[in-house]
Amino acid sequence: MFLPINRSDMNARDWHYLDFLLITGDAYVDHSSFAAAIISRYLEHLGYRVGVLAQPDINNDSRFLEMGRPRLAVLISGGNMDSMLCHYTANKNPRYKDDYSPGGKFRRPDYAVTAYAQKARKLFGDKTPIIIGGIEASLRRFAHYDYWQDQVLPSVLVSSGADLLCYGMGELTSKQIAARLSGRGTAADCRDIAGLAYLLEEEKDLPPASERIFLPSFTEVSKDKRAFAKAYRLQEQEQNFFDGKALIQKHGEKYLVVNRPQRPLTTQEIDNIYELPYERLWHPCYDKAGGIAAFAEVRFSLTSHRGCFGGCSFCSINFHQGRIIQSRSSESVLREAQIISQMPDFKGNIHDVGGPTANFRGQVCQKALKVGPCRNRQCLSPNICPRLPKDSSEYEKLLTDLRKIPGVKKVFVRSGLRFDYALAEKSRAFLHTLCRYHISGQLKIAPEHISDSVLKYMGKSGAASYFDFIREYKQINKLLNKNQHLVAYFMSAHPGCTLKDAAELAEYFHKMNMHPEQVQDFIPTPGTCSTCMYYTELNPYTMEKIYVAKGKHKAMQRALLQAHLPENAELAAQALKLCNKENLAQKLQEKPSVTYNKNKKARAVKQTKAQTKTTALNPKPQKSKLKNATQAKKTGGGRKK
Repeated sequence: MFLPINRSDMNARDWHYLDFLLITGDAYVDHSSFAAAIISRYLEHLGYRVGVLAQPDINNDSRFLEMGRPRLAVLISGGNMDSMLCHYTANKNPRYKDDYSPGGKFRRPDYAVTAYAQKARKLFGDKTPIIIGGIEASLRRFAHYDYWQDQVLPSVLVSSGADLLCYGMGELTSKQIAARLSGRGTAADCRDIAGLAYLLEEEKDLPPASERIFLPSFTEVSKDKRAFAKAYRLQEQEQNFFDGKALIQKHGEKYLVVNRPQRPLTTQEIDNIYELPYERLWHPCYDKAGGIAAFAEVRFSLTSHRGCFGGCSFCSINFHQGRIIQSRSSESVLREAQIISQMPDFKGNIHDVGGPTANFRGQVCQKALKVGPCRNRQCLSPNICPRLPKDSSEYEKLLTDLRKIPGVKKVFVRSGLRFDYALAEKSRAFLHTLCRYHISGQLKIAPEHISDSVLKYMGKSGAASYFDFIREYKQINKLLNKNQHLVAYFMSAHPGCTLKDAAELAEYFHKMNMHPEQVQDFIPTPGTCSTCMYYTELNPYTMEKIYVAKGKHKAMQRALLQAHLPENAELAAQALKLCNKENLAQKLQEKPSVTYNKNKKARAVKQTKAQTKTTALNPKPQKSKLKNATQAKKTGGGRKK
């Protein structure tokens, strides 16, 4: 049974009030891949009455008021993505659809957390606590650079007027807040809870001096880029659940206080959360609109863990989910798979088993688990830490057990795979199992670039590991007598990437007969290290100057990576002239040896999709059976971040 979304639903349950009203920028999908569903179901599990208000019209007051004033608090999330990233491309152009909305139509406002919180405050007054959370609030908790306004904005707590900000994965924090509020406490009584941020007016009310660290103020980081870089470095270093201190950042006459992060979930706790009674469907009110596109990607997928210690500079996961891997038990994952196998429209294929990075499941540094992540180094960059376990046998066994469930035909792995980490395992058993059973035609990886200087700023391993993986993958598939491709994703215009670096990558594409169908433009999203580098043009750890491509030079880098497209020819030629590589211009404009066909059925028959993307192992087109081509088509999907 879905949670109430209107007064009629409340009446059907004989509810005369709500404890919590949860407002979300996404459509209401009752599935564990949607944060609003997790928090609302978890609070319901704890005994509270929760109503869900999904994508309300910001101009329709009656919709906000329909279910009445909640007894304890209004909870607000912008959705599974930052609303600005959801709405706009890297060129700041409007996107053509929102996969988290019914029929792909845009329903959430820009800066959704702020818009919803301001409306809730106006309608419900000061006596009802307003608590913001989710990834948009989490990554905007400090003063932050906003790419779309091209300026430093204050903490979203300031702009929204909310009482509390819950950052990170919020189950434990929400549980503690709910307990305080239901015990007749106020929002102010919750301020000592880990994983929270709030505003204070008096310095005397701040945490003790021994338990706090002052960051450069909002005024300072707005005017001085070195101060911004310093503030970011301190934010990252002190995000430690074990002994991190409260971070204080003055905003005008007020003090922003960000408590240390919440502790990681135990295996039992995360099992309980993912086994709550989700409907595993979008709400029926969306049927006429055609449903929710984002749900199709995850409906028959399994989340095996949370967290990521990959340390990619452009990724928000370690700043939101944290660097500690929190894995579900194999038994819990298998129980969920058995439920999926009984669903009437299940065709036998589990689309994915993983998390932010598939082969990080169960890989927990015992030191980090006890005292928190290291402050002054990353787990994988520049080299893999010797403390990290490097054995995927438990994950491999889980995949094997999933294949044995009656009704399950195939189990695929489509979450990101950290190939350098896979190579660190002395045994190649996991890669052999992966290639034999869990890939259908192609494996997606994200080397991002081939220039070591660029990869250093990205927080990635050197290009040698990518080339080593290509050889290893090719050898394993040859041994298995399989014709499977690698689809590699690359990024243009990341901070530290010069035109010369982009030309080097374009030359590599030409050499390998690679014609990327998709290239990701770097987008400075709030809260990441790469965004700090983009705005300040400084390395926040060393304060050294960094080249950042902007304007026309940014467009040139994108054009170089897809120089074979006619519309990019002129701009790519200009870029090559600046690099003194004019001789490459004609070569890069050569047409792909296999024409890309947008018709999906024709593309499957001709097997052009894998060959017109980054096909590192098969530089020349090869004939293949229709069966393999059709399988390759079925494994398509978005890049997981």
